[in-house]
Amino acid sequence: MNPGDFKAVKGMERDNTTLIEEEKTMKKRYCVLLAVLFAFMFQACATAADTMRVEVVAKGFQHQFWQVVKLGSEQAGIDLGVTVNFDGPQSESDIANQVNMLNAALSKNPAAIALAALDSQAIVSQLIQARDAKIPVIGFDSGVIDPPEGSVQATASTNNKAAAAIAAEEMMKNEAFKTKLSAATPDNPVVVGVLAQDATSTSQIDRAVGFIAKMKELAEQTFPGAVTVTGHSIHEAASEKTPAVIIRVAVPPTTDPTDLKNAAQSLLNEKNLIGEFNTNEGGVVGFLAATNDATDLAKGGRYEGLIVAGFDAGATQKNAVRQGWFLGSVTQDPFQIGYKAVDLAVKAAKGETVSDVDTGAKWYTSENMDQPDIAQLLYD
Repeated sequence: MNPGDFKAVKGMERDNTTLIEEEKTMKKRYCVLLAVLFAFMFQACATAADTMRVEVVAKGFQHQFWQVVKLGSEQAGIDLGVTVNFDGPQSESDIANQVNMLNAALSKNPAAIALAALDSQAIVSQLIQARDAKIPVIGFDSGVIDPPEGSVQATASTNNKAAAAIAAEEMMKNEAFKTKLSAATPDNPVVVGVLAQDATSTSQIDRAVGFIAKMKELAEQTFPGAVTVTGHSIHEAASEKTPAVIIRVAVPPTTDPTDLKNAAQSLLNEKNLIGEFNTNEGGVVGFLAATNDATDLAKGGRYEGLIVAGFDAGATQKNAVRQGWFLGSVTQDPFQIGYKAVDLAVKAAKGETVSDVDTGAKWYTSENMDQPDIAQLLYD
């Protein structure tokens, strides 16, 4: 081998050594990359597995109100980084279906449950089960009536008594209503109707109670001791004297539209009916159906001069307010009800102390319903 050939071989050996070293380096980098990738994937899986889950069981999907509650709860889930599952029966009369939904929610062992009970007595065992399993329950909207001790941590809802009282106050501000009420006598009493969708849910009971209490208080300023409440055992209250003002409560046997219409018609048949309060959108729809057509409430109609107030929103009710058939209505903030229910549920699941939250209410009329602060609360 001549010197030139020896140099060439040595050069090839160096090149091979370099290639081997580079290959080893590449393998090390590849292994590091795989390790990082696997670590990332493991962390992602762990994060997904550790994501807090909140089950939300509503009273239904029957009204648009619940769709906005759903949006609020889901937005809270996004903001708080938790998984939210929203469920509810199609009808607010379907207590058995809601019980089944609550059982299904419990079987998933969630971090917390938000619940608007159709019938609080029907879910006592489920509430005890949740308490014993250390699954915090947060009430929302109607909440839960008289739950087992320690089973419900807090409730996110409208103060329905205070909200419904707004409707009574606004009626009393109406000059036509005040004039008719002031002209009442024990021989010819006037009637103020209250159509409550049911007498089992907290929200409906509280709205009826709030309106009745405020209307009775205000009417007795003119007729001390001469205001009576009749029509339903939950609300009945006798007057000390022969009544000049009768607050007549109607509660249908179910929330079926036909039953609501019939209950509304019973109030419309009352002699000297001067005012009518409907405790929710279902009651409003039933009341409007009982009038046959909207012209009954317009000028020249059969019920011209009847002062009507509602509660909630929705297309039918908003139209009645906009057209002037209703004096106005009280609206909740359904988005905030859903949002704050999940917010409380997450806090309770983390072991934080929670307490009831009032989600607010406002009075809207044809004059203010398009204002931004009111319009955002009027769900369709």
